[in-house]
Amino acid sequence: MTEGVFRRLGVADLERLVVLERARPRPWTRDQLETILTDEAVCVLGVEVEGRLAGHAVVARQPFEAELQAMLVAPNMRRRGLATSLLTAVIDQTLRWESERLLLEVRASNSGAIALYRQAGFCEDGRRRGYYPALESPALKTRAEPQAGGGVATWGGVGPGGAPSAGAEREDAILMSRRLL
Repeated sequence: MTEGVFRRLGVADLERLVVLERARPRPWTRDQLETILTDEAVCVLGVEVEGRLAGHAVVARQPFEAELQAMLVAPNMRRRGLATSLLTAVIDQTLRWESERLLLEVRASNSGAIALYRQAGFCEDGRRRGYYPALESPALKTRAEPQAGGGVATWGGVGPGGAPSAGAEREDAILMSRRLL
């Protein structure tokens, strides 16, 4: 297990966050990242390893719950326990907020993230059929969509301008939650 330093990220971390986001098939934009970093109802947690930003999680506070909106660990830092530690930091933050439940959604193909969430006590609450657009793969000319927990699946059927074509495959979102209080 790799040791990391966990802390709340701020606007001063924007450039490092932009670089990390490039690991996603479809990264969040600089403006989106700046917005979440300045939103008082959102906490962006980061993990640093040897002075480099190795992962982050975005959790939003809601009236009675919290929602894990995204989690990403750099590809070269995966399989070292950082996602588990980052999820623990997210849960700790939501407990400080006194949230009753932590919600998330994850692509049905993201078996690694699903296993992580189940191991942390999350249960499946339902599915959104065909929720995610097709993912991008250079070889197959498909699309990608950011997701909680990272991960990549390949789907085809992209039309002009990168929009899914008629009949394009889409992927289900699995809705999960964990009761906290």
